[in-house]
Amino acid sequence: MATKKAALGRGLDALISIDRPSDGTSGEESTGSKMYDFEDRLRLVGRVAEIEVERIKPNPYQPRDSFDEAGLEELATSIKQVGIVQPITVRAVGGGRFELISGERRLRAAKLAGLARIPSYVRQADTEEMLEMAIVENIQREELNPIEIAHGYERLIDECGLTQEQVSDKVGKSRVAVTNTLRLLRLPAYIQSLIKLGSLTAGHARAVVTIEDESLQRKIVEVAVREGLSVREVERRVRSLLKPREKTTAPTQKAANRGVDPNMRAITDRLRSRFSTQVQIRPHGSDDSGRIEISYYSREDLERLIEELLLS
Repeated sequence: MATKKAALGRGLDALISIDRPSDGTSGEESTGSKMYDFEDRLRLVGRVAEIEVERIKPNPYQPRDSFDEAGLEELATSIKQVGIVQPITVRAVGGGRFELISGERRLRAAKLAGLARIPSYVRQADTEEMLEMAIVENIQREELNPIEIAHGYERLIDECGLTQEQVSDKVGKSRVAVTNTLRLLRLPAYIQSLIKLGSLTAGHARAVVTIEDESLQRKIVEVAVREGLSVREVERRVRSLLKPREKTTAPTQKAANRGVDPNMRAITDRLRSRFSTQVQIRPHGSDDSGRIEISYYSREDLERLIEELLLS
């Protein structure tokens, strides 16, 4: 096994020209900052070097807020067998230490695998450039969930002073894609957590952004997750819910509403929210009788409503 690792190491050297520490040590942790003095760090900029993992500080601008432990273990096993395929990216910060720009998942897995050193591409960057570079590289290279990506875009705008157009250029996405991703941050924390967990897609979530009622958003999302509704089905249900509210702005509807009992309107709104669909209460005329109409849009929708009515 040792011979195999040595061969792999020579192959990596041949491919990317790895620099070694100036004091001749290899494989063991060096003490003191002599390992990488000022001249060493200048020489390393723009090159790949083997750097001790203990000398690399975490990325303070890391957009990812969670790492899959099982995935890290799998990557660590792979690293033990074939080594690091793609170097991480760091910057020198003085005192013989470096700061991670991108590749935190690889760095964590390397530590799990017991590596003392890791191939690292050294870049030169000040703090502002570091922030922008770190966010952009992580968005482009790491497997972030849509909420983490949205927070990355938000930080580029708020902390780096970029416009949405500039963000789209830097991350290689269309302006519309950036705008739609940022809209996810308008959703309540509960729905954002479902996106992070992968229980809800960004497409489903964007469909309910236009609904102002948070409780109604939650009901539609819960139905979508429970019944496995498509994005198009969720969009259609949202449109059906918003249409009656849009119509109330018309003069004829406003005139008709003047004669409607406010209590009856409130009950109608509660029923719409309760069943996540269109509901109409229609009085018969002079007496107190009437009928309640509940709309459904598919066989599955009908079965859902029947189930909810029977359990109410």
